[in-house]
Amino acid sequence: MEVHYTKEQRYIKAQKKIKEIKGFYVHLVTYVLLIPFIIYINLTYVPHFHWFWYSVISWGIALAFHWFGVFGVEKIKLGRDWEEKKIREIMNNENF
Repeated sequence: MEVHYTKEQRYIKAQKKIKEIKGFYVHLVTYVLLIPFIIYINLTYVPHFHWFWYSVISWGIALAFHWFGVFGVEKIKLGRDWEEKKIREIMNNENF
């Protein structure tokens, strides 16, 4: 069964998706900026015990779940459908 949305409904849905994508990128940038700081703190003050791995791994897993929640599984499918879709996208690009 195919659902038809009005233009306004599609716009609201697209806004929600953009908000989700921005949220993921904020999460990613925070991870990339704070993990080195956490590693630095650990190695400076408690160099004999590398507890930073707990943060790296657990936060990394949370980031992966966030990625799957925003982009879904179809982003990791690299089969024939992906190739065809990417070919059409490249061919439709004006700079190609």
